[in-house]
Amino acid sequence: MGSKKRARWGVMLGAAGLLFFGLAKVTAFSEKEVVKPGGAPADTNAAASADGKPQGKVVYLTFDDGPSEWTGQFLDVLKQNNIKATFFMQGSNLKRTELQGQVRRAVREGHYVGGHSMTHQYKKLYEEKQFVPEMKQTLSLIRQITGENPHLVRPPYGSSPGLNDKRLRDQIAQAGIKVWDWTIDSNDWKLKGHPNEIVDNIKKQTKADLEVVLMHEKPQTLQVLPEIIDFYKQKGYKFAVYDETKHFHLNFMKDHRL
Repeated sequence: MGSKKRARWGVMLGAAGLLFFGLAKVTAFSEKEVVKPGGAPADTNAAASADGKPQGKVVYLTFDDGPSEWTGQFLDVLKQNNIKATFFMQGSNLKRTELQGQVRRAVREGHYVGGHSMTHQYKKLYEEKQFVPEMKQTLSLIRQITGENPHLVRPPYGSSPGLNDKRLRDQIAQAGIKVWDWTIDSNDWKLKGHPNEIVDNIKKQTKADLEVVLMHEKPQTLQVLPEIIDFYKQKGYKFAVYDETKHFHLNFMKDHRL
């Protein structure tokens, strides 16, 4: 091979070597940038939904203690406003065959129906440790009535102090049951004849981008439901319904298993 050809090959090999070295450094730098201290790749979506909670201003309207003689009217108001809500229904009411049609209607119209125990009795649920058996029975009733297979429940009186006992929460987690409390308590159940106070309570407590409003199937609540809906619309909130595929923990015990 001539001296000129040897020189040409030398230059080409040298350039290729520099290119390979540069690419190796860039690759190493890129990998270093996307690896967490523990060695796992960073979640590029973590900032958008770090704990599964929806982003932006979102409100969940939730209703306890149904089904009732007013369930159909609640569904009417929600339908008129194109809003899906989350219902937590009680086993003793679910057994009433004359009310089961409204439970099916709720599911058919896109609402979520979860459990709220069979008896709603504090002593039985928490002191006598019947929380899981009662919730299983309630969820089974919902499944029989609607064909759905829900896993979310709301503890009567809230998870605190009833679920302070970790052993009870262990049973709930093992049963695959999820628990939701609330961020806003309307206290509507005790405001018969004072519906405007329900609205005031909700307005005063609305402070965060994500709110879960506790209400009950009561006539005084039904009376002001349109006003409550208008309030959140004016505040720029979107209305959401619970979705099991996008569960996020919302219990006073801050137990992430639930």
